[in-house]
Amino acid sequence: MTKYLGLDLGSVTCGVSASDTGFIARTVKTLRFPPDDYNKALDLVLELLKEEKPDKIILGYPKLLNDDIGERGHICEEFGEYLQEESGIEVILWDERYTTKMAEEILLEADVSRKKRKKKIDQLAAVQILQSYLDSNGDYKNE
Repeated sequence: MTKYLGLDLGSVTCGVSASDTGFIARTVKTLRFPPDDYNKALDLVLELLKEEKPDKIILGYPKLLNDDIGERGHICEEFGEYLQEESGIEVILWDERYTTKMAEEILLEADVSRKKRKKKIDQLAAVQILQSYLDSNGDYKNE
């Protein structure tokens, strides 16, 4: 069975999710790094890969609403390339539009305090990214 890791890369945090089954994504943790220090973010993700040992990495791809690729999208493309090169694990860019908004709505519905929401939002956005990939793509259908 394929094991997946989902990533929501921001400018100071990277939310991480995982799926051991290919059906359900779960939260893992939020990695924190200095502002725009993607080399440090890459090191933190590579370290985490030793623990999680995924077969595939699903990296959130922040496209603009008109489908153009902005600065954040280009950062994710480059990060994904380096991550795949360094880890030897396939990295798939996955449209992440609205995932943070959906994560925020889930936390608001659950009546999570603002302080706790801030700590969990990136992980939950990573879950939304990975779950979206699993629901629409689902490699498990071919296994």
